[in-house]
Amino acid sequence: MDLFGNLIIGFESALSLQNLLYAFMGCVLGTLIGVLPGLGPLATISMLLPFTFGLDPTAALIMLAGIYYGAAYGGSTTAILVNLPGETSSVVTVLDGYQMARQGRAGVAIATAAIGSFFAGCVGTLILAAFAAPLASVAFRFGGAEYFSLMVVGLIGAVSLASGSIMKAIGMILIGVILGTVGTDLNSGVQRFTFGTPNLWEGIDFIVIAVGLFAFGEVIASLESDANRETFTDNMGRLMPRAEDFRRMTPAILRGTSIGALLGILPGAGLSLSSFFSYSLEKKVSRFRGELGKGAIEGVAGPEAANNAAAQTAFIPTLTLGIPGSPTMALMLGAMVMHNIQPGPQVMTSNPALFWGLIVSMWIGNLILIILNLPLVGLWVRLLSIPYRVLYPAILLFCCLGVYSVQFSTFDLFLAAGFGLAGYALRKLECEPAPLVLGFVLGPLLEENFRRAMVLSQGDYMVFVREPISLCFLILAAALLITAMFPKIRRERDAILHEET
Repeated sequence: MDLFGNLIIGFESALSLQNLLYAFMGCVLGTLIGVLPGLGPLATISMLLPFTFGLDPTAALIMLAGIYYGAAYGGSTTAILVNLPGETSSVVTVLDGYQMARQGRAGVAIATAAIGSFFAGCVGTLILAAFAAPLASVAFRFGGAEYFSLMVVGLIGAVSLASGSIMKAIGMILIGVILGTVGTDLNSGVQRFTFGTPNLWEGIDFIVIAVGLFAFGEVIASLESDANRETFTDNMGRLMPRAEDFRRMTPAILRGTSIGALLGILPGAGLSLSSFFSYSLEKKVSRFRGELGKGAIEGVAGPEAANNAAAQTAFIPTLTLGIPGSPTMALMLGAMVMHNIQPGPQVMTSNPALFWGLIVSMWIGNLILIILNLPLVGLWVRLLSIPYRVLYPAILLFCCLGVYSVQFSTFDLFLAAGFGLAGYALRKLECEPAPLVLGFVLGPLLEENFRRAMVLSQGDYMVFVREPISLCFLILAAALLITAMFPKIRRERDAILHEET
C-alpha cells in the first residue's frame, strides 16, 4: 500500500474520539511536566506506564508519545523564565532564552520556541511517515548477526554520547545488561542472579527499574536543588515576534530542523545532543553569532527546532527496527512489549492502525501543543509557583500506586525504592542512569540474537564480520567509540553545555 493509503488508515485511527482525547491528555501532561523543573518525560512516562494496562494499545502509545514530545515543548518555558531547564533537551535554550527574558522579551522567546517547535515537529513527523516503510522493508532482511550488531551500535551510541566519563557510561550499560539477565533463562531453565528469591524468578519488571531510577531518583535529587532563582514571570512583554525576529529566526529554525531530524534517527543521539549541535552550528554560521549567549533569538529558535524534530524522528528506529534510540524510546519500547506488541518491522503490517495512527497523531499533537504553548502561556507560568513540598509527596504516592498495581507485590515497592536510592547515588557519583535503562532493555534482545546467530552459523563467531551489514554496523560502533574518546571533542561539547550566561 502506498503512503497516501497508509495515511488514510492513520487518520481514521487518530481522529477517533478516544484517541483524540488521549492525544490531548498526553500533550497537556507533557507540557506540564516540561514546565515543572525537576521532572521530565522519563519520570512521567515511568509513572504512567502501569496505568496504561487497561487502555487500548493505540490510545496508550498515543498518550505516551504526546508526553514525550510535549515535554520537549514545555521545557523551554522554564528555561526562559526561571533559568532552569524543565527537562534536559532545554539545557541549551537557557543560554539565550533567559537573557531575552532579562531584556524584557520573555514573551517573544517563548513564542519563538513554540513556532520553531511546531514547524520542526511537523517536518519530523513527515520524515517519519516517508521513511518508516522503506526502512522497515530493509529490516526484514536482517538476521541474528545483523540485529546483534545493530544493537551494539545503539549501546555504543549511548555510551559515546553520554556526558561525563566514557568508562562510567560503559559501566552503566554493563550493569543494565546484567540486570536484564536476572530471572529464569528460557533456553536452559537455569535461574540467574535470583539469589534464591522466588520474587525474581521471572526477572525484574521494567516498571520497577524505570520508576525507581527516574521518578524516585529524580525526586530525591531535586530536593537538594536551589529553588531561589530570579524569575521573570510578571513582565512577559509582547508575545508575537516582529518581522525582524521572523527574518532572523527562520534560517535557524531550518538548520535546527535538519540537524534534529538527522540525529533523531541515529540510535543514542537523543534530543539533548540535537540541541547542542544546533547551537554549535549557529555559533559558526549565523550572521549574529556574536550575540549568542547575550539574548540572540537564533539561540532559542535553532535548539528548540532541533530537539522537537529529533523527538519525532526518534520513533523511526524504535518502531521499524525495535531498537530504542534514547532512554525515553526504551520506555516506549517497554510499553509496546507490555501491550503484547512485538516491536520491529512486522508492526507496520500486523497492526497498521496502531503504527500509522501513532504517526498521524503526532501531527495532531503538534497542533494541540502550539495552542497550549501560546494562548495558555500564563497558566504554565503560574504553575512555577507550586510549592515543591506539595508536589513531590504527590508524585511519590502516584509512583507507589503505579508500581504496586502491576503485580500487587510489596516486593516490587521495596525494589523500586532501592533503585530510587541507587539512582540518587548514581547522580552523586556523576553516573548517568539513562544508559543503564538502554542496557536493561537491549540486553535480553542482544543475548537472544547472539544465540540465534551462533545456532545458524553452527558456533562460528566469524558470522558477525562475514555478513556485510553486520560488519558495517560493527565498524560504525567502533568508530563512534574511538571518536568519543578524543579529548578535544568531549571538551567542546562540555564547554557549550556548561557555558556561563
